[in-house]
Amino acid sequence: MSSEGTVEAFRRAESLVAQRRPWEALRALQPVLDIAEDKPSVQLLLGRAYLFTAQFRRAEAAFLRVIELDPSDHYARLVLGRTLQRQGRLREARSQVQLAAVMNPDPAYQEALGEINARLATRGG
Repeated sequence: MSSEGTVEAFRRAESLVAQRRPWEALRALQPVLDIAEDKPSVQLLLGRAYLFTAQFRRAEAAFLRVIELDPSDHYARLVLGRTLQRQGRLREARSQVQLAAVMNPDPAYQEALGEINARLATRGG
C-alpha cells in the first residue's frame, strides 16, 4: 500500500470510529497496521475501536502501547483508565485518570476521576 493509501485508510478508519462503526473501522485499519503499527496515532485509533466493540483487553493493550511510545499522551491515559473502569479495575483506572487529569486539567478528566472515586467509595474502598 502506498503512503497515500495508508493515510486514506487511516482517515477512513477515523471517520468510521467517529460514526460509531468500530467493526468497519477495525477492518479499514488493518492495512495501516501492517505498515505503521508503531505509530501512536494508529494504536490510539485501534484502541478506541476496540473499546467501542467491548474488546477491553485489546483496547488496554493498544492504549498501553501508546503510553509506551509517548508517555506524555494524557488522552491515552484517560481512555486507558476508562477501559480499566469498564473491566471493574477501579483502582488501576483511578491512577491512570489521575495522571491524565494532572497532565491536562480538562473538566471532563476531572469528571471521569470523580465518577471512579464515587464508585470506589460505594464499594467501600
